[in-house]
Amino acid sequence: MIRLALDNLNTHFASSFNETFTTRESKKILIKIKFCYTPKQGNWFNMAEIEINIIGKECFARRIGQEDVLESEINHWSQQRNKAKKKINWSFTRKDADKKHSKHYVA
Repeated sequence: MIRLALDNLNTHFASSFNETFTTRESKKILIKIKFCYTPKQGNWFNMAEIEINIIGKECFARRIGQEDVLESEINHWSQQRNKAKKKINWSFTRKDADKKHSKHYVA
C-alpha cells in the first residue's frame, strides 16, 4: 500500500486518476493507494515541505551511499537546526496566493 500525504488541492483526489487514465488503469492504480489529507486549515504540510527543501540544500547536496552515514548526517543536521532554534518566517500571504494562483481558479 502506498500512502500519499496531500493537501486538499482539487487535483489530489481519486477522480483525477479517472481523468488521466482509462477506468481500468485508474482502478489498478487506486487499489494500491491510500490518500491521507492534511487539515484544510493547517499549514504544517507546507512547513514540512519547507524543511525538506532546506535539508536537501544543507545536507543532501551530495551523494550519500550508505544508510548509516545518511542517518548520522540527518541526526546531526536536525540537532544543529534545533539547537539554533531555526524558525520559518511565513511571508506568503493569502493575497500573494490569490495573485499567484488566480489563473487556476474557476470563476
